[in-house]
Amino acid sequence: MIVRLVYTLGIRFYALGVHLAALLGHAKAKLWVGGRKSQRLLCQSKGAMPDDASWIWFHAASLGEFEQGRPVIEALKQKHPEFKILLSFFSPSGYEIRKNYPLADEVLYLPTDTPRHAEQWVKSRRFVAAFFIKYEFWFNYMRALKRAGVPLFYVSLILKPDSFFFRWYGAWFRRQLCNVEHFFVQDETTAQLLKSHGMDNVTICGDTRFDRVAAIAEQVKPFPEMERFIANRHCIIAGSTWPPDEKLLAAFLPEMPEGYCLVVAPHDISSSHLSQIKAMFPEARLYTDLPAEKPSKVLVVNTIGILSQLYQYAQFVYVGGGFGVNIHNIQEPVTFGCPVVIGPKYKSFKEAVDLVANQGAFSINDAGELSAVFNRLISDADFREKASATCKNYLKSQVGATKTILKGFEKALFL
Repeated sequence: MIVRLVYTLGIRFYALGVHLAALLGHAKAKLWVGGRKSQRLLCQSKGAMPDDASWIWFHAASLGEFEQGRPVIEALKQKHPEFKILLSFFSPSGYEIRKNYPLADEVLYLPTDTPRHAEQWVKSRRFVAAFFIKYEFWFNYMRALKRAGVPLFYVSLILKPDSFFFRWYGAWFRRQLCNVEHFFVQDETTAQLLKSHGMDNVTICGDTRFDRVAAIAEQVKPFPEMERFIANRHCIIAGSTWPPDEKLLAAFLPEMPEGYCLVVAPHDISSSHLSQIKAMFPEARLYTDLPAEKPSKVLVVNTIGILSQLYQYAQFVYVGGGFGVNIHNIQEPVTFGCPVVIGPKYKSFKEAVDLVANQGAFSINDAGELSAVFNRLISDADFREKASATCKNYLKSQVGATKTILKGFEKALFL
C-alpha cells in the first residue's frame, strides 16, 4: 500500500513537471498537456460511452511501440471485426502521427496513471482485453484491469537482468506482474527471468516488428524519381542519421567509387539541419527537388514516411543513432537483405546483437572502421552476398510472432 502511494505520488510529480515545462514553452510538453486537456473536454461533452460494444485496448508509449503492436491490431481486426479498437499513446510523437490510424475506432492520449484515472478508464467501455506493448508498465491501470476481470497481454516484451523488477527493491513491482494474463516475450532471457520469479504464463514468440517490416517488403512500390537518380549505379543508403553519423559519411565520400551513389535520410529534416548536411555534402541534391538538372553522387531525403521502402534499392545500409543514445531500426533494411553498418551503441536491440554476431551487421567505432567495412562490402561480392543471406535467413527465422499472439489471445478469451 505504501509503495503504491509513493508510486502514484511520483506519477503526480512527473505530471506537474511536464505542466511546468509546458508553461516554459517546451513544445513536446505543450502537446502532452494540451492533448490531454482537449481530450478531457471532449469526453465530458460526449458523455458516457455506449455499453453494447466490445472493445480491445492497445497501449503504446510512442510511434516505435505502435509499429510493434500494429501487426496484432491488423490481425485482430481482420479475424475479429466484431471488436472495436481503442489505441492509446503516452507520447505526443506517437499520438500526433497516428491519431487518424484507420483501424482504430478511437485514438487517445493515456491519462496519467493514478488510481482514479485508471478506474474511470477501465469503466468507460466494455473491454474484453488489453494489450500493452513492450515496456509499458502502468501499475494502477494494470491493477484496475485485473479487478475488472479484463485480461492483460504483453506484446514483444523484453527484460534484462538489471531491470528494476529484479533489483533488491523490486519485490512490489514484481507482484504487480501477477495482474498480467500472459506475456508474449522476445527472447529466452526474458522468459527465464519471469519464470524464475514464479510467472509461467510466458510464451517466447519473437518481435512483432519483423512481421510488420516483412509486410512492408511484400507491398513495396517503385520510386521512379529514385530510380532515375540511381541510374546504373550501386546505392548506399544511410538511414536515420545524426550529425556524428553524417561526419563519418562525409569523410568516406572521397573514397566512394564512381559506380556508387550515397543516399542520406537524416532523422531530423528541419531546415537548419538540412543546411548543415548541405555544407558537408555541397553537391547533394534534395529528394523533393528531383529530377535534378545535374547528376550528383549524393541525395538527401528531406521527407518522411518513405525510408522503409527506399531500402529496396540499397547494396548495403548504414543506420544512424549508434553514436548517440541508441541505433534506429535495422529491421527495415534487413527485410530487403541489406547488410547493415551501425555505431557502437546497439546492444539494447536483440536483432542487432544477433546479426553482429553472425556478420549480417557490422559495428564501427570511427571513420577508419567505417571506411574499412564499406570498402570490403563494395569490393568483396562474396562477403557482401554472405552478409545479405545472413540477413534474409534471420528475417525468416523471426517472423510469425503475430500468429502466436493471436492464438494465445483466442485461447484465453474463448476457451
